[in-house]
Amino acid sequence: MQIGLIGCGNMARALARGWGRPLLCADPIAERAQSLAAEVRGEALATNAEVAARADLLILCHKPAQLAAVAVEVGDGATPVASILAVTPLGALREAYPGRPVYRFIPSLPVEVRQGAVVQATDSGGSGSGDQALDASVAGLFAQLGTLVVLDDELIDVATGLMSCAPAYVALVAEAQIDAGVRRGIPAPQGAQLVVQTLAGTAELLRRRDYDTLAVRREVSSPGGLTARGVDALERAGLRRAFSDALDAVLQPSPPGER
Repeated sequence: MQIGLIGCGNMARALARGWGRPLLCADPIAERAQSLAAEVRGEALATNAEVAARADLLILCHKPAQLAAVAVEVGDGATPVASILAVTPLGALREAYPGRPVYRFIPSLPVEVRQGAVVQATDSGGSGSGDQALDASVAGLFAQLGTLVVLDDELIDVATGLMSCAPAYVALVAEAQIDAGVRRGIPAPQGAQLVVQTLAGTAELLRRRDYDTLAVRREVSSPGGLTARGVDALERAGLRRAFSDALDAVLQPSPPGER
Protein backbone atom coordinates (compact mmCIF):
# COMPACT_ATOMS: atom_id res chain seq x y z
CA MET A 1 0.00 0.00 0.00
CA GLN A 2 1.49 3.33 -1.09
CA ILE A 3 0.88 5.96 1.58
CA GLY A 4 0.64 9.65 0.80
CA LEU A 5 0.99 12.35 3.45
CA ILE A 6 -0.57 15.78 3.04
CA GLY A 7 1.23 17.89 5.58
CA CYS A 8 4.66 17.02 6.97
CA GLY A 9 4.66 18.49 10.45
CA ASN A 10 5.67 16.85 13.71
CA MET A 11 2.94 14.21 13.86
CA ALA A 12 3.32 13.30 10.20
CA ARG A 13 7.05 12.88 10.82
CA ALA A 14 6.32 10.65 13.82
CA LEU A 15 4.02 8.47 11.71
CA ALA A 16 6.58 8.24 8.92
CA ARG A 17 9.38 7.26 11.29
CA GLY A 18 7.17 4.68 12.96
CA TRP A 19 6.23 3.03 9.67
CA GLY A 20 9.77 3.26 8.36
CA ARG A 21 8.74 2.90 4.72
CA PRO A 22 8.94 5.12 1.62
CA LEU A 23 6.10 7.64 1.52
CA LEU A 24 4.79 10.30 -0.82
CA CYS A 25 4.93 13.72 0.83
CA ALA A 26 3.48 17.16 0.18
CA ASP A 27 3.58 20.27 2.35
CA PRO A 28 3.16 24.02 1.78
CA ILE A 29 6.76 24.33 2.94
CA ALA A 30 8.56 22.40 0.22
CA GLU A 31 11.72 21.95 2.28
CA ARG A 32 9.77 20.19 5.01
CA ALA A 33 8.32 17.67 2.55
CA GLN A 34 11.73 17.15 0.99
CA SER A 35 13.37 16.56 4.36
CA LEU A 36 10.81 13.97 5.43
CA ALA A 37 10.85 12.21 2.06
CA ALA A 38 14.64 11.99 2.19
CA GLU A 39 14.54 10.57 5.71
CA VAL A 40 12.17 7.72 4.80
CA ARG A 41 13.52 7.23 1.25
CA GLY A 42 10.24 8.45 -0.18
CA GLU A 43 9.36 11.20 -2.65
CA ALA A 44 8.37 14.83 -2.18
CA LEU A 45 5.73 15.97 -4.66
CA ALA A 46 4.84 19.51 -5.62
CA THR A 47 1.09 19.37 -5.06
CA ASN A 48 -1.53 17.61 -2.98
CA ALA A 49 -3.22 16.49 -6.18
CA GLU A 50 -0.09 14.64 -7.27
CA VAL A 51 0.06 12.79 -3.96
CA ALA A 52 -3.63 11.85 -4.20
CA ALA A 53 -3.21 10.58 -7.75
CA ARG A 54 -0.40 8.20 -6.80
CA ALA A 55 -1.32 7.11 -3.28
CA ASP A 56 -3.35 4.05 -2.30
CA LEU A 57 -4.15 5.73 1.03
CA LEU A 58 -4.17 9.48 1.56
CA ILE A 59 -3.42 10.63 5.11
CA LEU A 60 -4.46 14.14 6.08
CA CYS A 61 -1.88 15.72 8.40
CA HIS A 62 -2.54 19.38 7.64
CA LYS A 63 -4.26 21.95 9.87
CA PRO A 64 -7.97 21.25 10.52
CA ALA A 65 -8.98 24.66 9.19
CA GLN A 66 -7.57 23.65 5.79
CA LEU A 67 -9.93 20.68 5.35
CA ALA A 68 -12.15 22.14 2.63
CA ALA A 69 -9.33 23.82 0.72
CA VAL A 70 -7.20 20.67 0.65
CA ALA A 71 -10.19 18.57 -0.46
CA VAL A 72 -10.65 20.90 -3.43
CA GLU A 73 -6.96 20.56 -4.33
CA VAL A 74 -7.13 16.78 -4.06
CA GLY A 75 -10.16 16.62 -6.32
CA ASP A 76 -12.44 13.69 -7.06
CA GLY A 77 -11.25 10.14 -6.88
CA ALA A 78 -11.67 6.84 -5.12
CA THR A 79 -8.53 6.96 -2.98
CA PRO A 80 -9.35 6.15 0.67
CA VAL A 81 -8.71 9.01 3.07
CA ALA A 82 -7.45 8.70 6.65
CA SER A 83 -7.41 11.81 8.81
CA ILE A 84 -5.38 12.59 11.92
CA LEU A 85 -6.88 16.07 12.18
CA ALA A 86 -7.98 17.26 15.60
CA VAL A 87 -11.55 18.51 16.13
CA THR A 88 -12.62 17.16 12.74
CA PRO A 89 -15.35 14.51 13.11
CA LEU A 90 -16.19 11.78 10.64
CA GLY A 91 -19.20 13.73 9.39
CA ALA A 92 -17.00 16.63 8.33
CA LEU A 93 -14.60 14.24 6.59
CA ARG A 94 -17.42 12.57 4.68
CA GLU A 95 -18.73 15.97 3.63
CA ALA A 96 -15.30 17.04 2.38
CA TYR A 97 -14.60 13.72 0.63
CA PRO A 98 -17.97 12.38 -0.53
CA GLY A 99 -18.19 9.01 -2.21
CA ARG A 100 -14.91 7.62 -0.90
CA PRO A 101 -13.87 5.68 2.20
CA VAL A 102 -12.87 7.90 5.12
CA TYR A 103 -11.21 6.98 8.40
CA ARG A 104 -10.40 9.04 11.47
CA PHE A 105 -7.40 8.31 13.69
CA ILE A 106 -5.73 10.32 16.43
CA PRO A 107 -2.15 9.19 17.19
CA SER A 108 0.22 10.20 19.97
CA LEU A 109 3.83 11.24 19.45
CA PRO A 110 5.37 7.91 20.66
CA VAL A 111 4.12 6.28 17.44
CA GLU A 112 7.56 7.37 16.23
CA VAL A 113 9.02 4.49 18.26
CA ARG A 114 5.99 2.21 17.79
CA GLN A 115 4.97 2.74 21.41
CA GLY A 116 2.13 5.16 20.79
CA ALA A 117 -1.55 5.12 21.56
CA VAL A 118 -3.79 5.48 18.51
CA VAL A 119 -7.53 5.93 18.69
CA GLN A 120 -9.80 5.13 15.74
CA ALA A 121 -13.24 6.70 15.42
CA THR A 122 -16.41 4.83 14.58
CA ASP A 123 -20.01 5.96 14.28
CA SER A 124 -23.40 4.96 12.91
CA GLY A 125 -22.61 6.69 9.61
CA GLY A 126 -20.50 3.76 8.52
CA SER A 127 -16.92 4.93 8.75
CA GLY A 128 -14.62 3.03 6.47
CA SER A 129 -15.35 1.50 3.11
CA GLY A 130 -17.65 -1.43 3.69
CA ASP A 131 -14.78 -3.49 2.28
CA GLN A 132 -13.65 -5.55 5.26
CA ALA A 133 -10.25 -6.28 3.75
CA LEU A 134 -9.52 -2.58 3.14
CA ASP A 135 -10.81 -1.56 6.56
CA ALA A 136 -8.65 -4.21 8.24
CA SER A 137 -5.62 -3.15 6.20
CA VAL A 138 -5.97 0.52 7.17
CA ALA A 139 -6.58 -0.29 10.84
CA GLY A 140 -3.65 -2.71 10.80
CA LEU A 141 -1.38 -0.02 9.39
CA PHE A 142 -2.05 2.22 12.40
CA ALA A 143 -1.95 -0.71 14.82
CA GLN A 144 1.70 -1.21 13.82
CA LEU A 145 2.47 2.01 15.68
CA GLY A 146 1.44 0.89 19.16
CA THR A 147 -1.91 0.23 20.81
CA LEU A 148 -5.02 0.85 18.70
CA VAL A 149 -8.23 1.64 20.58
CA VAL A 150 -11.60 2.06 18.84
CA LEU A 151 -13.99 4.65 20.30
CA ASP A 152 -17.19 6.37 19.27
CA ASP A 153 -16.49 9.49 17.24
CA GLU A 154 -18.11 11.65 19.93
CA LEU A 155 -15.39 10.60 22.39
CA ILE A 156 -12.41 11.24 20.15
CA ASP A 157 -11.78 14.78 21.38
CA VAL A 158 -11.75 13.52 24.98
CA ALA A 159 -9.34 10.77 23.96
CA THR A 160 -7.15 13.41 22.33
CA GLY A 161 -6.88 15.19 25.66
CA LEU A 162 -5.90 11.94 27.37
CA MET A 163 -3.30 10.58 24.98
CA SER A 164 -2.39 12.90 22.12
CA CYS A 165 -1.57 15.77 24.50
CA ALA A 166 -0.15 13.45 27.17
CA PRO A 167 3.48 13.18 25.97
CA ALA A 168 3.88 16.86 26.86
CA TYR A 169 2.32 16.22 30.28
CA VAL A 170 4.53 13.20 30.94
CA ALA A 171 7.60 15.15 29.87
CA LEU A 172 6.58 17.92 32.27
CA VAL A 173 6.10 15.42 35.11
CA ALA A 174 9.52 13.93 34.38
CA GLU A 175 11.06 17.40 34.32
CA ALA A 176 9.47 18.26 37.67
CA GLN A 177 10.78 15.05 39.25
CA ILE A 178 14.26 15.59 37.85
CA ASP A 179 14.30 19.17 39.13
CA ALA A 180 13.21 17.97 42.58
CA GLY A 181 16.16 15.59 42.60
CA VAL A 182 18.53 18.32 41.47
CA ARG A 183 17.32 20.48 44.34
CA ARG A 184 18.44 17.72 46.70
CA GLY A 185 21.79 17.14 45.02
CA ILE A 186 21.24 14.53 42.27
CA PRO A 187 23.05 15.60 39.05
CA ALA A 188 20.51 16.26 36.29
CA PRO A 189 21.81 13.61 33.81
CA GLN A 190 21.64 10.81 36.38
CA GLY A 191 18.32 12.08 37.68
CA ALA A 192 16.92 12.00 34.15
CA GLN A 193 18.03 8.40 33.70
CA LEU A 194 16.42 7.36 36.97
CA VAL A 195 13.13 9.14 36.33
CA VAL A 196 12.67 8.25 32.65
CA GLN A 197 13.51 4.58 33.17
CA THR A 198 11.10 4.45 36.11
CA LEU A 199 8.34 5.95 33.95
CA ALA A 200 9.00 3.46 31.16
CA GLY A 201 9.20 0.50 33.52
CA THR A 202 6.05 1.51 35.38
CA ALA A 203 4.14 1.72 32.09
CA GLU A 204 5.15 -1.84 31.25
CA LEU A 205 4.30 -3.00 34.78
CA LEU A 206 0.83 -1.46 34.49
CA ARG A 207 0.26 -3.34 31.23
CA ARG A 208 1.24 -6.61 32.90
CA ARG A 209 -1.10 -5.82 35.80
CA ASP A 210 -4.02 -5.33 33.36
CA TYR A 211 -3.85 -1.54 33.82
CA ASP A 212 -4.73 -1.82 37.53
CA THR A 213 -3.22 1.43 38.78
CA LEU A 214 -4.38 0.89 42.34
CA ALA A 215 -2.72 -2.53 42.52
CA VAL A 216 0.62 -1.07 41.44
CA ARG A 217 0.34 1.79 43.92
CA ARG A 218 -0.35 -0.67 46.73
CA GLU A 219 2.65 -2.79 45.75
CA VAL A 220 4.91 0.24 46.14
CA SER A 221 3.25 1.82 49.19
CA SER A 222 3.60 0.55 52.75
CA PRO A 223 1.14 1.98 55.31
CA GLY A 224 2.68 5.12 56.72
CA GLY A 225 5.81 4.60 54.62
CA LEU A 226 7.84 6.85 52.36
CA THR A 227 5.74 6.34 49.23
CA ALA A 228 2.47 6.85 51.11
CA ARG A 229 3.77 10.17 52.41
CA GLY A 230 4.87 11.19 48.92
CA VAL A 231 1.53 10.27 47.35
CA ASP A 232 -0.28 12.19 50.08
CA ALA A 233 1.83 15.25 49.32
CA LEU A 234 0.95 15.00 45.61
CA GLU A 235 -2.74 14.63 46.39
CA ARG A 236 -2.68 17.64 48.72
CA ALA A 237 -0.89 19.65 46.03
CA GLY A 238 -3.82 18.99 43.68
CA LEU A 239 -2.35 16.49 41.19
CA ARG A 240 -5.71 14.93 40.26
CA ARG A 241 -7.38 18.31 39.90
CA ALA A 242 -4.51 19.57 37.74
CA PHE A 243 -4.98 16.74 35.22
CA SER A 244 -8.76 17.20 35.27
CA ASP A 245 -8.32 20.91 34.61
CA ALA A 246 -5.89 20.14 31.78
CA LEU A 247 -8.47 17.94 30.06
CA ASP A 248 -11.16 20.61 30.48
CA ALA A 249 -8.80 23.18 28.96
CA VAL A 250 -8.11 20.95 25.95
CA LEU A 251 -11.83 20.46 25.34
CA GLN A 252 -12.58 24.18 25.26
CA PRO A 253 -13.32 25.40 21.71
CA SER A 254 -10.23 26.89 20.09
CA PRO A 255 -10.27 30.07 18.01
CA PRO A 256 -10.15 29.17 14.28
CA GLY A 257 -6.65 30.55 13.92
CA GLU A 258 -5.28 28.09 16.51
CA ARG A 259 -6.63 24.95 14.89
